[in-house]
Amino acid sequence: MIEDGTIAANDPARASSARFPVPAPSPAERRTRRRSVARRRFVNKVVTVGAWTAGAIGIFFMGWIVLTVVRRGIGAINWAFFTELPPGPGDPGGGLANAIVGTIVITFGAALIGIPVGFFAAVYLAEFGRNGRIATAIRTITNVVLGVPSIVAGLFAFAILVRPLSHYSGFAGSVALAFIMLPVMTRTAEDILNLVPNDLRESALAIGAPRWKATMGVIVRSARGGLITGAILAVVRVSGETAPLLFTALSSPYWLEGLFGQSGYFGGPTANLTKTVYDYATSPYQNWQDLAWGGALVIIVTVLGMNILARLIFQRGKEWH
Repeated sequence: MIEDGTIAANDPARASSARFPVPAPSPAERRTRRRSVARRRFVNKVVTVGAWTAGAIGIFFMGWIVLTVVRRGIGAINWAFFTELPPGPGDPGGGLANAIVGTIVITFGAALIGIPVGFFAAVYLAEFGRNGRIATAIRTITNVVLGVPSIVAGLFAFAILVRPLSHYSGFAGSVALAFIMLPVMTRTAEDILNLVPNDLRESALAIGAPRWKATMGVIVRSARGGLITGAILAVVRVSGETAPLLFTALSSPYWLEGLFGQSGYFGGPTANLTKTVYDYATSPYQNWQDLAWGGALVIIVTVLGMNILARLIFQRGKEWH
């Protein structure tokens, strides 16, 4: 087809080779290509083996920890564990009921502070601030706070609440945990809101809906599965924290009684599970050590259950529209 000076229009490959003939690779070039391919295959195998090895090591140690906690803690789990106060040093029986109740109250208080503030901050960043200077500054501060050690949050709450009021309290513990929860909720909620298609925003505004109503009634509603997941993950983030509570809630061997007074949420030290586990695990009394293993098991099961719940909600969130 090339003898008469014409090239078949329906054969671009032949046309290109006819106009610009490609010389055959030299033996040296062929050897270089073979070495390059062999090197890439070797690197790929090394990276693959390294990734599998690192993953297997991580899973092994995590499984070891979980199995140890289950083996040592399952014996302490009984009805008294969830209903009775801690025993005295060396005394048999007892439980960690006050610490469980205190942990629930402190975490709930932290969620009431951190989740709404983080949610509205995320709405501002995703829908109103976007790439403005204020929004950029908020994102920068949020990223910095995400990397701050949790003990710094405890010192912050100690400085603004415990020291001025001259007493520890469960509320101070909630403030410290809310400080940790806030950036997690903000970043997660912002990422979820950014996943909402712009068509929904434009459609809501096109029918004459105010901006705030389009945001809360359309965008937030379409992303509610992811937002609930973000809230659960924020709670999970603080569920096992001990360091902030050392400077704020401290601990107590008594029940939490009301809001005020020496045994109240605002008035005095509040029992919590993580600090109690730390105290009992380092004690010389076998019964306290057994209760500490039981408390650690409760924490692990709670965190695992909340993570599973968050995954289920996120996967089924699209069905709620």
